[in-house]
Amino acid sequence: MGGGASPAMAMLVCGTLLGLALCALSSTTFLYHDYCVIGAGPAGLQAAYFLQQAGRDYIVFERSHAPGSFFALYPRHRKLISINKQYTGKSNREFNLRHDWNSLLSHDRRLLFRHYSRDFFPHADTMVRYLEDFASLLELRVQYNTAIIHVTLERNEQAWNGHYFLLTDQDRKNYKCSSLLVATGTWVPNVVNFPGSEYVEGYETVSINPEDFAGQTVLILGRGNSAFETAENILGVTNFIHMVSRSRVRLSWATHYVGDLRAINNGLLDTYQLKSLDGLLEGDLEDLAIVKDKKGKLHITLRFYLENGNISAGIDSITLPQDELDNFATRAPYDRVIRCLGWKFDFSIYNRSLRMIPGKGNIKKYPQIKPSYESRGTRGLFVLGTASHSVDFRKSAGGFIHGFRYTTRAVHRLLENRHHGVPWPSTVYPITQLTNSIIKRVNEASGLYQMFSVLADIILLRENATAFEYLEEYPTGVLAELEMQTGRKAPNGLFVIIMEYGRNFSGADKDVFYYNRAVGEAQHAWQSNFLHPVIYYYKRLPTEREMKLRPPEWPLPRPDAIHHIVEDFLTDWTAPNAHILPLRRFLENCLSTDLRSFFAESCFLFAFTHQKLPPFCQQGYVRMQGLMGSEGLRRHAVQAGLLQDYTLTDFSGDRPPDSHDRSRDQLLRDQVIPIRPLQHLVKAKDEL
Repeated sequence: MGGGASPAMAMLVCGTLLGLALCALSSTTFLYHDYCVIGAGPAGLQAAYFLQQAGRDYIVFERSHAPGSFFALYPRHRKLISINKQYTGKSNREFNLRHDWNSLLSHDRRLLFRHYSRDFFPHADTMVRYLEDFASLLELRVQYNTAIIHVTLERNEQAWNGHYFLLTDQDRKNYKCSSLLVATGTWVPNVVNFPGSEYVEGYETVSINPEDFAGQTVLILGRGNSAFETAENILGVTNFIHMVSRSRVRLSWATHYVGDLRAINNGLLDTYQLKSLDGLLEGDLEDLAIVKDKKGKLHITLRFYLENGNISAGIDSITLPQDELDNFATRAPYDRVIRCLGWKFDFSIYNRSLRMIPGKGNIKKYPQIKPSYESRGTRGLFVLGTASHSVDFRKSAGGFIHGFRYTTRAVHRLLENRHHGVPWPSTVYPITQLTNSIIKRVNEASGLYQMFSVLADIILLRENATAFEYLEEYPTGVLAELEMQTGRKAPNGLFVIIMEYGRNFSGADKDVFYYNRAVGEAQHAWQSNFLHPVIYYYKRLPTEREMKLRPPEWPLPRPDAIHHIVEDFLTDWTAPNAHILPLRRFLENCLSTDLRSFFAESCFLFAFTHQKLPPFCQQGYVRMQGLMGSEGLRRHAVQAGLLQDYTLTDFSGDRPPDSHDRSRDQLLRDQVIPIRPLQHLVKAKDEL
């Protein structure tokens, strides 16, 4: 719900016991909430939904007049590259979310994106409308037209995390919260400064009317989707387009990373490789320089050529590369140069006390956070959404809606356990349901599928492996902290279920279409290339040290045992022989037990021939669930001394006159044989 902070609200807050304590801390009036969320984009609204469902005290601050302000501007050419698949041939909602990259998680079936657009790649305006409905229909507490301009800390031992977060908006109103969730995304344009960069137009302001580029020669700086999106828009009207960037083109279908170049935008690759004037170049942008001639044309040179030249004296006094190398690639002058270098996180509003610092290397555009999505510098500050992508940058989908809707839920579950004593949701099943539970999840779960290698299902084994506890979509990076983060105990070993691509399959330089690229035989499942389930077994919870020393490119430490379910062309892991049987045998080997299901007669025979009954028999047959009689079973029971030697005459006296012709076998089928408890058969020293 919208609305600004009012004196009445302040009085209401200070009227509570907690509010009185907080308002007495300072003469400055602070409006208090347990949780403050900055940003009402997809991640902020998703966090608000979970907080509201849990009945928590929260507020969302949004600088614009409506949610999703980023999508109101970007992408500039208004076509999203997040797929919106209408039909999958299945009615399972969880499965269908695997192919719906735009919907947020909620209980309201009206808020599925397919109800808003039938386009496979929807219009960005549709996303804006969807987010507006998400906020209004669910009555989320969003305070619009509130730009947070400063965040700092107030130390207080009584606070949840040893401090409160103090926020100030553009009107100098002040807010206080115990936990801060930052969901502002990355919206500050990446800019490279070099001599002549003042002649460069930015992606965020350049014209999107193709006619404005008719007959022009254009240089684009960048190599991502925004660069190719811009090129695609003007491809048919320009003389030619050149594109330069430090890195080579990375195609998403080769890297399996959705943030790399998508096929919908790669028309320039066709015109380049088919020699239709357009082209791609690699080079460090910081080494470039741009010189403008008297006709307004832009010439590309190198920075070191300007060291001894006077740029203000004009182009005639400057050495150009083609003066020494007459076939220099970018010797033709350009009419326009456009910067399309993506976005970075806005660090400017955070006081130094919060220690919000950029990452290193290729994740310097994101703040440094832990695998739990909590800031490395400040306890209680969590980063959600696109800005949290440093956890899985270029590895999974955590920077995109179809990924961070699940990581946001994971953060909420961590907070519920930490601050409210609500353990991570789990379900307890008898061990006989172990195989079925895993098969069901790997065939349906969207969180595992989208956040492959990052979120995992955890199976905690109970004592003697008679039952197990199932936890869904836990961050793999904090596996060593599982007991502390979830409130669940893991003293008897665990299974970890994740989805993985083959380790040598994806990459910018990989040929992902090579012959025999797929594996079909279960015995070669470990060589699977495409996304497939992997089950890790640990006899005990891995330690922090083991997590740090795990092999390169491994999401988890070396397990005591590991099982790959062979990749499947239909991503349908239900084949009895190829998928289910190898999995069941792996689980049986890990647990030293038999996970098969049996008829009661088989359980009866096992009681005489095995010291250790299969769990299915222990949990069913031995607990006196009853047996239907048969001649074979009657004979075994008589021979074992468990039944008297009934004969036909035993029953004949009770038969009605009209039933004399019924067969002996029919009588046995109709008569339920009472079986005494078999406790004396299952108390051998080797029993579970």
